[in-house]
Amino acid sequence: MSARKSYQEQLEELQQEVLKMGTLVEQTIFNAVKSLKERNEELAQQIVDGDDFIDEYQIKIEDFCVKLLALQQPMASDLRVISTAMKIAVDLERMADHAVDIAKVTLRLAGQPLIKPLIDVPRMAEIAQKMIRESLEAYVHHDISRVEALIGYDHEVDALYNQVFRELLTFMMEDPRTIRQATQLLFVARYLERVADHATNLGEAIYYMVTGERKDLNC
Repeated sequence: MSARKSYQEQLEELQQEVLKMGTLVEQTIFNAVKSLKERNEELAQQIVDGDDFIDEYQIKIEDFCVKLLALQQPMASDLRVISTAMKIAVDLERMADHAVDIAKVTLRLAGQPLIKPLIDVPRMAEIAQKMIRESLEAYVHHDISRVEALIGYDHEVDALYNQVFRELLTFMMEDPRTIRQATQLLFVARYLERVADHATNLGEAIYYMVTGERKDLNC
């Protein structure tokens, strides 16, 4: 086996590790919102307890990247591939932190009936998850058209957040007894908006990986 072939295999292994972490984070976000919607405290606690595993995944990917940088001294496009993997791992870990934050809201609201059906919040989560999937597909296939599609999805999430904010603000103004729960639900919507922002960060990193140029998707 040539050294170059071994190096390419290492790059492919790195890609697979990033995909595994991304899939895990996407599922964690899904489960976090599910725990809130279904009032599933056990599922919420599992998410909180699993946070260290995702943190360790990020460290594993970063260590892998540092090893490749030190041993292979990559140039140009390969250097961008490795640095992008490190960037993706950081943003994925932060998304997972927001999923944990949502799970903690589930635990804080345990035993309380929801003041309103959760409709827009799960929709925000669905779009955010789609953004993660699209980012990972763009990463694997070097497809910048998927990256550019993230802008529209991010705007959808922002619009839903504004809608949730207005609705919950109305609840709080009309009935002060709802303030505590409405505030917690606002936090959830904000966490999901931040997940979407991190997904656009992935897109920006991938765009740079493919083209060598910077592109601002948060516009």
